[in-house]
Amino acid sequence: MLGINIQMNDTCLVSYFSLLPCICHFNLYKLLELFYRHSVGRPAPAASLDLKPSAFDPKEKVWTRFPPEGSKYTPPHPSCDFRWKDYCPVVFRTLRKLFNVDSADYMLSICGNDALRELSSPGKSGSFFYLTDDDRYMIKTMKKAEVKVLIKMLPAYYNHFRAHENTLLTKYYGLHCVKLTGTAQKKVRFIIMGNLFRSEYTIHRRFDLKGSSLGRTTDKPEAEISETTILKDLDLNFIFRLQKSRFQEFCRQVDRDCELLEQEGIMDYSLLVGIHFKDISHDGDIIPSGGSQTPCGDSENEGTPHLTRKDTDQLLLDPARWASIVLGVNMPARVERTVRRNDIELQLIGEPIGEFYEVVLFFGIIDILQDYDISKKLEHAYKSIQYDPTSISAVDPRQYSRRFRDFIFRIFTEDS
Repeated sequence: MLGINIQMNDTCLVSYFSLLPCICHFNLYKLLELFYRHSVGRPAPAASLDLKPSAFDPKEKVWTRFPPEGSKYTPPHPSCDFRWKDYCPVVFRTLRKLFNVDSADYMLSICGNDALRELSSPGKSGSFFYLTDDDRYMIKTMKKAEVKVLIKMLPAYYNHFRAHENTLLTKYYGLHCVKLTGTAQKKVRFIIMGNLFRSEYTIHRRFDLKGSSLGRTTDKPEAEISETTILKDLDLNFIFRLQKSRFQEFCRQVDRDCELLEQEGIMDYSLLVGIHFKDISHDGDIIPSGGSQTPCGDSENEGTPHLTRKDTDQLLLDPARWASIVLGVNMPARVERTVRRNDIELQLIGEPIGEFYEVVLFFGIIDILQDYDISKKLEHAYKSIQYDPTSISAVDPRQYSRRFRDFIFRIFTEDS
């Protein structure tokens, strides 16, 4: 019974592929009906957070066949025959429990009546990205090599989340594969992860930051930069200033997260940062705050975040907002504008000019499934001949971790 419930919790997700290339449409309403009948009506037994080593075994996979005529546990559908695979289903189900995700809400988000939204065309990785209608989850297609990396690091990843509830690493909720049978033999692997920028706040600027300089710019003029543009290291023109206790917590967590990634041989990850500016003109221009800040509460209490008067008023009207402020989510802060000198080529961090803005920050460490494989080693060797080795992204995990942390701890600082 446990195996059946796990399968039905995840096989309902097949409706994803009404949008993915080369995969035919499925009957969403029958899948939803099946989900409510077999999963919500007969929930799986509560799982302990202490998992057996066998749960992480790379061979721990559950296959379910979906014939067009249907079966005892699958609905009939007008498409070709296909098989559905769940990787380490007990581990991901327990991760969802660890992340306080309600199973029914999760399935409604993924399998709701509204279509997934495609975020962008495939980039260099060739992956497709989709967003659920409620903005809670992202779906990313994956390469086989990425799946192997995640399965290999899954025990350490799981234990890291158990030990550090404020980790900045990407949250993964499920890992799956669909295989068309017959002549097509098409496989699509994909992962479900949390959407870092789900918020009532508008994200005005987005930065993908690695700490390297080669190719790390969007090459877009200011007038063409929109709220959805992903800016990079050489586009960054701010220093992020956090209240003392938050900054110390941030530094400790970045160190812990990078130590895990280094131990697992991971490189090429980024800190994704979203900025909501509190003061915007009617024309969409950001308005400086003047650089002053009014703390709330006892100024000697370092455990209390220092907020602006505007923040204090909002918290008095809605105390629930206070509970929503955690590391990397809904964090009141200030940013200071920086300017790069024209006489320094590829200056990674500009010089602060004393112009401050009141903001709400969102940030997390993403793209954590690239190991230092032979392709990255060859890329490093080739680019090192042409460019400064310290400027390129492809470096060994230890060097990458050191450079990444050095950069992050220069662009994030304690607010005074």
